[in-house]
Amino acid sequence: MTRVWRAGAPILTVLLVIIAIWYLGAVRMNATWERDQAARAGEELTTSQMITRTLTQDRPILPAPHQVAMGLYDGIAGQAITSRRSLVWHAWVTLSATLAGFAIGAGAGILLAVGIVHSRSMDQSVMPWAVASQTVPILAIAPMVIVVFASAGITGLLPKAIIAAWLSFFPVLVGMVKGLRTPDAMQLDQMKSWSASDNQQFWRLRLPSSLPYLFTSLKVAIAAALVGTIVGELPAGATAGLGARLLSGSYYGQTVQIWSALFAAALLAAGLVAIVGIIEKATLRRMGLAR
Repeated sequence: MTRVWRAGAPILTVLLVIIAIWYLGAVRMNATWERDQAARAGEELTTSQMITRTLTQDRPILPAPHQVAMGLYDGIAGQAITSRRSLVWHAWVTLSATLAGFAIGAGAGILLAVGIVHSRSMDQSVMPWAVASQTVPILAIAPMVIVVFASAGITGLLPKAIIAAWLSFFPVLVGMVKGLRTPDAMQLDQMKSWSASDNQQFWRLRLPSSLPYLFTSLKVAIAAALVGTIVGELPAGATAGLGARLLSGSYYGQTVQIWSALFAAALLAAGLVAIVGIIEKATLRRMGLAR
């Protein structure tokens, strides 16, 4: 019990400090509206009244932590899963496009990495373009992708998946290239002394050596894919997905809805990264690369 407390105390302390700063920020940012309302009504608010009102506004500039928690609870447990007001339903719409985009991006990144490691010409031609592709802001690319696909009559999951793949392939590409190049000259020479073919060198040396790098990049890539999916939902005026909840909340000034959707996205990202981490541990343990 003592060890658990010692390990969790720093995290709990930081969390409490963040919540305290958040409450102070909410009081400060929401106080202007309450002062204006009190001045119009000819009221004089005490400090306690001011704090109470700033933390219970229907449409605050900055929602208090308890308001966001209530909005998150209502969106997850307070609605039927099939309801358009359910964060679970919207999260599923976003998740489906995220996983599709992640699969496309990760697959492309792995294949390109294998080609780059085994072909010098591909290394010199493809890698610079891959780096250049990440210099273009995703906010500029997303509307173009949506419009192009919509003009072809393609809407829904695929355009969002393409945007997610655009963000997710690069971390996988870089991580996989680094991992495949991890074996040093001595290890490669030893494989050659055993008359190992290129395929045998790849499957028995390069690929196992690359797995720790691959899984690290996959964690980054799946979080990036989620961001890409949400960004892809914004310019389309979507009615489903966490991006749609953010968009509708901004249209109608529902800041609690916006923050609840943000936290739902954060929880979803944390869950996806945790799943990749579990798969990583199981895979590396099975291959004898981890305890």
